[in-house]
Amino acid sequence: MDLDAQIADLKQNAPNDGVTASAITTIAPTLKAIAGQLKHPQYYVLQTLEQGWMMTTLSNRTQPNTQKNIVYAYPTLQDAATSQATIKDPQVMALPVPVVQILFQLLAMQPIDSLIFFETPGKVGQGVEIRRQDTQALIQAQLQQAQQASSIPPDMA
Repeated sequence: MDLDAQIADLKQNAPNDGVTASAITTIAPTLKAIAGQLKHPQYYVLQTLEQGWMMTTLSNRTQPNTQKNIVYAYPTLQDAATSQATIKDPQVMALPVPVVQILFQLLAMQPIDSLIFFETPGKVGQGVEIRRQDTQALIQAQLQQAQQASSIPPDMA
């Protein structure tokens, strides 16, 4: 599924609250720009049987009190299946999730600090980090820009 189809799917499955679908339309260019920098249209995310995403807490080696909560996104089912979490816990499964949906979920998942996208199948030692803080800042800027554009009177010439 290409990125435009993923945005359309996200809008179609949004709550019918009169706000979410239009917000998705507004932030779609930012979501597409971030997703466009990644190599795959979907990734495998480890989930519990209740479909909660598996979060890993990492500690800084030099500052053990500094921690970061991350979610890993794998390029293939094989890569996800060989991760430590699936080996240790038979209640964990890897499910394919469109990249735009992963990025959108990042905005709502408060305990998550970053997503790590592994780009090369078979090489899960290196990944691309997408920080929630950076993503939220880009989205906020997009929303403010849209709000300012809509507050300009139409007869201003």
